[in-house]
Amino acid sequence: MKKNSRSPLNGMIAVVTGAESGIGQAIAAELARLGAVIAVNYYTDKVAAAKTLQMVEDNGSSGNIYQGDVSDYKQVQELYKKVIKELGIPYILVNSAGINSSGIYAVDMDIDVFDRALKTDLYGTFYHCKEFIAVRKAAGGQGKIVNISSIHEDVAHAGGAEYCASKGGVRNLTRVLALEISSMKINVNNIGPGMILTPMNQKVINNPKALEKAIKHIPLERAGKPEEVAKLAAYLVSEDASYATGQTFFLDGGLKINIGQGA
Repeated sequence: MKKNSRSPLNGMIAVVTGAESGIGQAIAAELARLGAVIAVNYYTDKVAAAKTLQMVEDNGSSGNIYQGDVSDYKQVQELYKKVIKELGIPYILVNSAGINSSGIYAVDMDIDVFDRALKTDLYGTFYHCKEFIAVRKAAGGQGKIVNISSIHEDVAHAGGAEYCASKGGVRNLTRVLALEISSMKINVNNIGPGMILTPMNQKVINNPKALEKAIKHIPLERAGKPEEVAKLAAYLVSEDASYATGQTFFLDGGLKINIGQGA
């Protein structure tokens, strides 16, 4: 497919995990609009992944779908082999796959619940970063990594031991990687969303009263949209953000800085 040479991401190959829905899907579509070729990574919902690929194509680009469990290192390795064979060497990685907090207090939490969150949200990010960096190193360096973190990398909430621990881990993983790969000219940053209207927040979306109650804590008095996160991701993988690395860019309507008000 012929690309627009003016597109800022013209022909660059981007691996987007968790791209079958929510933030990952929006990012895949936005990067495609800017000219990137998208490797749509999904876990189980092939139909949803195909929809994302259709959005990619509707935005004038191309790509392919790749099933894979981010918490399984061997599957991650196989994914990169397939992407390189079918699309080429990736230049961009967006780690969007993740699971939400359970709402279960730590004392009552099954070990499996804690393990699953850490393996998906933290280990999955590590596995993909590890493979991506190795691929970019072999290609001579350069590249962009964006990890989807959360305001909960900093802000604790009861019932979220597994989620907060994993996102806090992503924060420091990103910082360490920024130090380790700076000489390769690979930028790595986090986006820390607040409340975004995605399937992860479906219970609130389906309950207008709960949604109204939740947004009272947000200074801008609304939840965010996946497309807004996608715009920030597009900036962070562009050359305009070439001086940014090791940072978390919070996108939360002011929620994070509102903690503690009224106490």
